[in-house]
Amino acid sequence: MDAGQERDPLGNRIAGKRDELIALTQALVRIPTLNPPGDLYRDICELLRDRLAPRGFDCQLVRAQGAPGDSDAHPRWNIVARREGTRPGDCVHFNSHTDVVEVGSGWTRDPFGAELDGDRIYGRGTCDMKGGLAASIIAAEAFLEEHPDFAGAIEISGTADEESGGYGGVAYLAEQGFFDPARVQHVIIPEPLGHDRICLGHRGGWWAEIETKGEIAHGSMPFLGDCAVRHMGAVLDAFERDLFPALANRRTDMPVIPDGARQATLNINSIHGGEPEQATDYTGLPSACVPDSCRIAIDRRYLIEETFEDVQAEVIAVLEALRETRPRFDYSVREINRITPSMTDRDAPVVTTVAGAIRAVTGHDPAYVASPGSYDQKHIDRIGRLKNCIAYGPGVLEMAHKPDEWVSVTDMIASARVMGRALETLLLP
Repeated sequence: MDAGQERDPLGNRIAGKRDELIALTQALVRIPTLNPPGDLYRDICELLRDRLAPRGFDCQLVRAQGAPGDSDAHPRWNIVARREGTRPGDCVHFNSHTDVVEVGSGWTRDPFGAELDGDRIYGRGTCDMKGGLAASIIAAEAFLEEHPDFAGAIEISGTADEESGGYGGVAYLAEQGFFDPARVQHVIIPEPLGHDRICLGHRGGWWAEIETKGEIAHGSMPFLGDCAVRHMGAVLDAFERDLFPALANRRTDMPVIPDGARQATLNINSIHGGEPEQATDYTGLPSACVPDSCRIAIDRRYLIEETFEDVQAEVIAVLEALRETRPRFDYSVREINRITPSMTDRDAPVVTTVAGAIRAVTGHDPAYVASPGSYDQKHIDRIGRLKNCIAYGPGVLEMAHKPDEWVSVTDMIASARVMGRALETLLLP
């Protein structure tokens, strides 16, 4: 029995909803909301509406019209459900993304079967983060049953596209005022960090496409052209020689997990050069051409101690040095996306409240961590101007995006008990 369970009627009520929690998680996972392209967002929003509306929540389905990725074929639907209390007070908002990444290979179970095996539910999105969404719903419902006369408001949102930047989800909602500090005061994002850890924020990110340029010519006479792929090889060699070692020696004071992510990092996300890949059923041979273009996409994760201007300038400096020393070298850089680091203060109200709830439920102090990758806190912070935001939820972070992804039912119940205890602290003045 966890610490304080005998003196925790709400926690006992949540524990008694184990079967309901399992069924809700399974129902969410069995809607394959794959992103890309962004399938079945409306379906999962309707499932959530049908669940929450009978329990007194005012539910809005909001399409992110004109956001990146939104189209008639794949509309970006979101749901925001709000339950008002009986008197004025703060609003606590639980935000979960409903999209999941591609399945990938290596599965031994049905990725959308939501199979229960012992204490684990298996399937794409169980850990990241439909288990967290289900836990927050069960916590809120149990709180309403235990404390119908509460102050303030509870909101639960299911949002699109976090896995591809969140611009059709939380960013759009923030632009529409849904995360205005006058409307919402506390935000908990149930990302899979574990039931005894509080995630305060995340590193920054700069995605960019670098293109090296050449001149097309016949492949039997490459001296008449200029090979863009060879130029890109020089870029990669310079990165290996100069940039990667410099990044490895640069570390942050943020509590980023795992330890390897406490350094600045650069990932070469993709490379494309020369003749485009043909369809798999193409049986012909490639044409003999010198490639006049080669492109890489880079994913530079930067530390809160770094500035974006320095991050960008460091990459440009490598390219400019090659322009000066390598004959006919030419390049261009196109920004794809930019994410500012985000870090909530440890003395922020939502942090101290959830920390106290973790102590009450588990009997020990929480760990304070930061995420190696970004999540939707970036939009709540930057666009919504709401700083009182954390990630807290069930799941093992390393299981996210993996084959045979799973979430522990015990972990979900513990997280829901912490969320419920936090609601009691914030909404029962």
